[in-house]
Amino acid sequence: MNPNKFLAELKRRNVYNVAVVYAVVAWLLIQAGSILFPTFEAPGWVMKVFVTVVAAGFPIALILAWAFELTPEGIKRTELVESEGPSVRSRGSAWIYVVIVAGAISAGLFFLGRPTSKQSEAGQAPVKSIAVLPFENLSRDPDNTYFAEGIKDELLARLSKVADLKVISIRSTEQLRSSPDDLTQIARKFGVANILAGSVQRSSDQVRVSVQLVKGETNAHLWADTFDRKMTDIFAIESDVAKTIAEKLQAKLTGSEERAIFAKPTENVEAHQLYLQGRYFWNRRTGENLKKALSYFQQAVEKDPGYALAYAGISDSCTLIPVYGAGAPQNYYPRAKAAAEKALALDDMLGEAHTSLANVLFRYFELAESTREFERSIELNPNYATAHQWYGRLMLLMLGQFDRAIAEVKRAVELDPVSPIIHADLGTIYTFARRYDEAIEQFRHTLELDPQFYWGHRQLGLALELKGDPGNAIAEYQKALQLSDDPRVLAFIGHAEASTGRQSEARAMLVKLTEIAKTRYVSGYSFAVIHLALGEKDQALEWLEKDARERNGFEINFIKVDPCLDPLRGDPRFEALVSSVLSGSVK
Repeated sequence: MNPNKFLAELKRRNVYNVAVVYAVVAWLLIQAGSILFPTFEAPGWVMKVFVTVVAAGFPIALILAWAFELTPEGIKRTELVESEGPSVRSRGSAWIYVVIVAGAISAGLFFLGRPTSKQSEAGQAPVKSIAVLPFENLSRDPDNTYFAEGIKDELLARLSKVADLKVISIRSTEQLRSSPDDLTQIARKFGVANILAGSVQRSSDQVRVSVQLVKGETNAHLWADTFDRKMTDIFAIESDVAKTIAEKLQAKLTGSEERAIFAKPTENVEAHQLYLQGRYFWNRRTGENLKKALSYFQQAVEKDPGYALAYAGISDSCTLIPVYGAGAPQNYYPRAKAAAEKALALDDMLGEAHTSLANVLFRYFELAESTREFERSIELNPNYATAHQWYGRLMLLMLGQFDRAIAEVKRAVELDPVSPIIHADLGTIYTFARRYDEAIEQFRHTLELDPQFYWGHRQLGLALELKGDPGNAIAEYQKALQLSDDPRVLAFIGHAEASTGRQSEARAMLVKLTEIAKTRYVSGYSFAVIHLALGEKDQALEWLEKDARERNGFEINFIKVDPCLDPLRGDPRFEALVSSVLSGSVK
């Protein structure tokens, strides 16, 4: 058939008109369904079936339009209409009115749905949002606290794979252990519509997990269940709970998300127990606890060499141990990289492992690769708070992209609202952006969450010093020193002493750091900041260049933005060092 004649025939038989009207009416129906089905609490699969049926009807409508025609006497076959003459044809303008009316109704429904979502943004929590309270340990052995916490954390990790859910992340609700009863207040505090509470009781090879899903605003129970299983079935319990919650909240699950929810990271019960113990200590950030965590993760992979999450735990521990002054980077960074790569070799879809590798690559000045890994991690697990935290605090801050860094860490705060380290990292970005008042306020808020958090005292002291308040800065440094033996605290004290003209006190800190360096790792940066405050730029540069050459230290990565290094800016030797760090060409 001649294509032009065929197209003309389609137009003559009103197939074009039917296609346009069907598309508009289909859009109208889908808009109505998206509003009405949730209102009547229909299961999520109902909407999927409805959309499939509407889409399947499109070719059927076109076939019918070709074979039949609407006339004043009713529907007739097209051949009969042609034999009776043009007088019986329906008027073409009728199609236009149908399109206009259907389009107006569709637009009305679309904008009718808009106030609801805006209201949710302005004053109400998203419907598909949930916070998980710390699970109560009902076991007789108090040492099983790590197990109850681990089950909660793993459940959160499974829920976090669902992009359609807003999930309050690991450790977010720890501070509510003493008073978890007012669920409405908890829901409002964390900006969620739903709360999951639970308990864990473990005895020998048996475990009982009880959960209840509650609507935060009304305290109405949406679902509750108790699972009595063997320890070998613990992953099945977590998967069943996560899937049920997603269904109750009508969250849309992609195929990959459903597979992630039902993933079984290890078949070895002992390896799983060791992994949970490792994460328990990893979440309690001190040098000593990080080394304990590393030991448990290593034992886990010895029990199961195919345990990808445990390798990610090894990597995360090895990258943080030097940051907390508990080991030399050259002893830990290579192990961190090897463990992250092993985790990804075992499971390339594991978002946590991509974050681990991104963290390591950042420390090796491989910026493009690190950025790619962070973005891949967030794509795979958009609710993983640590990915947003480290992407902002590390990579974006290093590049001086302050606004983007703040946005990423604020997203991490949203996902994990009471994590002291995430709040402190946000304050550090404010500090490096020279927004000292905001930094000080942020650190004070951090210390309200955990008054014993030495990192918060240390960073508050730095912000106070840079703003011009060395007296209160030294007081905060001293508080940090009482809580931790991190050598960098001594370095900041020396920096503040030198800045106020007390050179002998500053030099005493240099001597003290030199003695400490004989038995444990002390970064070159720690010496550099004191020399710089003493006006000894050449010595400061020598220490910074040493850190860069040896890939030592955490601070050298932020050479472009660190306010403590401002006296060196404009110095050709310093600017050359900045360029080499940012380009990854340090030799």
